Amino acid sequence: MSSDNDALQGLLPRMAQVSNTLGRGQLFETATAAAGISLERPAVTILVILESADRPLRVGEIAERMQVVGPHVTRQLNGLERRRLIQRVPDPDDQRARLITLTPDGETLIGRYLHVINDWFDQALAGWSESDQRDLVHLLGRLVDDLSAHLNTIVDDTLTE
Repeated sequence: MSSDNDALQGLLPRMAQVSNTLGRGQLFETATAAAGISLERPAVTILVILESADRPLRVGEIAERMQVVGPHVTRQLNGLERRRLIQRVPDPDDQRARLITLTPDGETLIGRYLHVINDWFDQALAGWSESDQRDLVHLLGRLVDDLSAHLNTIVDDTLTE
């Protein structure tokens, strides 16, 4: 099997290695324990998404970023709201709709988790220049965005056939 673009040879195996490394064994459990958090992975993922957003988000936006369906996110949000880690606020553009944002307790909790994770990345990439680290974040973000958009097009095309 060959590719028309030799520059991308080996990309899929390397991406699989990254996925396996991040999903390895007790990594999530180790990070949450170190941060003093007792939440499941989907709930933590939602908190990370909200923390990294520059504004409150709609449920659909969270679901899209997680690449799951809305009802799955709604169930998680209900639990996070009961724990007072998120809150629903009016959408200024549509008073019937609600946006999701972190509460101060949610910000504190996810801040602890991100501190643990960021320390791991800082240690692992300590030998990298700051420029290389910035390039990695930029290119990885670009890869995820472009690959997600392209794969969504393929799925959409398949469903309309």
